[in-house]
Amino acid sequence: MSTTPYVQRPGWFTNKMLNPLVSWLSRRGVSVAGSGVLAVKGRKSGEWRRTPVNPLHHRGEIYLVAARGHVQWTHNMRAAGGGEIFHGGRGRRFSATEVPEAEKPDILRAYLRKWKWEVGAFFQGLGPDSSDEELRAAAGRHPVFRLTYLD
Repeated sequence: MSTTPYVQRPGWFTNKMLNPLVSWLSRRGVSVAGSGVLAVKGRKSGEWRRTPVNPLHHRGEIYLVAARGHVQWTHNMRAAGGGEIFHGGRGRRFSATEVPEAEKPDILRAYLRKWKWEVGAFFQGLGPDSSDEELRAAAGRHPVFRLTYLD
């Protein structure tokens, strides 16, 4: 069994075309199904890093799910403890708390219900109708953060 955390790196098209387009649209107030742009300080550089994200509003809370696994923004979020989400030109500061594994199945199910059309390929065949057991087995591959807006 590998001890390397699950990471699904984006390809050239995503990095060079899709993410910049979604970020550009989001900065201008055009959201793709509720997407936004996450800004979080780099854990080593201290510089702001930006990436498109799909915030999930679920049961009165807001979550960020790392569909691609333990990617750079998740490491930065752990170090920074929060950041900003941008929709249009407006950013909202937040603090972030990582969600324990036991709470993830319900959140992952809701996330897949809303976003599977975009991120389903990163969940290895799972979907909103997957069992709790199947979602629990995948929970360690997908960090989840609960956001608390500060303003």
